Amino acid sequence: MSDIKMIAPAVSNVPWQERPAGLKDAPVWRYTENPIIGRNPVKGVARIFNSAVMPYGDEFIGVFRGEQTNGIPYIYLGRSKDAIHWDFDENKIPFVDSKGKSFMPLYAYDPRLVKVEDTYYIIWCQDFYGAAIGMAKTKDFESFERVENPFLPYNRNAVLFPRKINGNFVMLSRPSDSGHTPFGDIFVSESPDLTFWGKHRHVMGRGSNWWESLKIGSGATPIETSEGWLLFYHGVSGTCNGYVYSIGGAILDLENPSIVKYRCETFLLTPEEWYEERGFVPNVIFPCATIHDSESGKIAIYYGSADSYVGLAFTKFDEIIDYIKEHSNVSASDTEVGNR
Repeated sequence: MSDIKMIAPAVSNVPWQERPAGLKDAPVWRYTENPIIGRNPVKGVARIFNSAVMPYGDEFIGVFRGEQTNGIPYIYLGRSKDAIHWDFDENKIPFVDSKGKSFMPLYAYDPRLVKVEDTYYIIWCQDFYGAAIGMAKTKDFESFERVENPFLPYNRNAVLFPRKINGNFVMLSRPSDSGHTPFGDIFVSESPDLTFWGKHRHVMGRGSNWWESLKIGSGATPIETSEGWLLFYHGVSGTCNGYVYSIGGAILDLENPSIVKYRCETFLLTPEEWYEERGFVPNVIFPCATIHDSESGKIAIYYGSADSYVGLAFTKFDEIIDYIKEHSNVSASDTEVGNR
């Protein structure tokens, strides 16, 4: 058993289902009632997937990618008492500028959600004369103020760390192109004020293993541990029938997250169930969030399935840390500071 500690608040009501008998390979298992969000969940929304959730008070809140029936994605707010059964607002999140004037993106998808100090931040992909990152902040989930777009096009898969590092906000992202990017490495950037971003560093590139041989991208908000930042990310392979998205795991250095300390060479979860293999975009598992309890070590992983559903999986902190370390294979570029 690992002596590494999770540095996070206790969440005693984290959703949970015990490990099934006979589980082989990685210690990650699916919720038997998956998918937890099906098709046509809200009026005018055909599919919800690739969404982020977190504790809020004694309950849970989330930001959800809602693919409208006209094909345009936006972000919707949802609430839940158990983080499994969700109630959604019918209207899109009403983003405004610093003066309170409506400031809606042309489209918005694949949101992440994180609390830093006393403020909640929503990060998503949007049009900024090309695919780029959008951000907004809220303290009450009633008003949502946009902040500066952090990066130029083209960029996706931005994830903000849950605390400042050396006094700066820190964000992972994946520079891309204008289409379904056939490449992609994870980078990290810093900002003192969420307006000016710099100190860009390479974190890790695509792996030599089949499941992440095409590209990778950051997934859920990193979990702070005494060993480093536990990161669940997605890895993509190319096949004769299209892309396959799987979940991978890594541990980044605590004070310099451009350095990868451990990187699991095997996937943690890959498409196998009907709701992962069949859908609008088949063979996709896309992690966007975790809910985790530092006292019990329980971790619930939320992921988009086949661009059609939301799935839920579970792991135990000690087990996943040990598994990543035991199956680690880092390259020279993983372990350098990422600056050339």
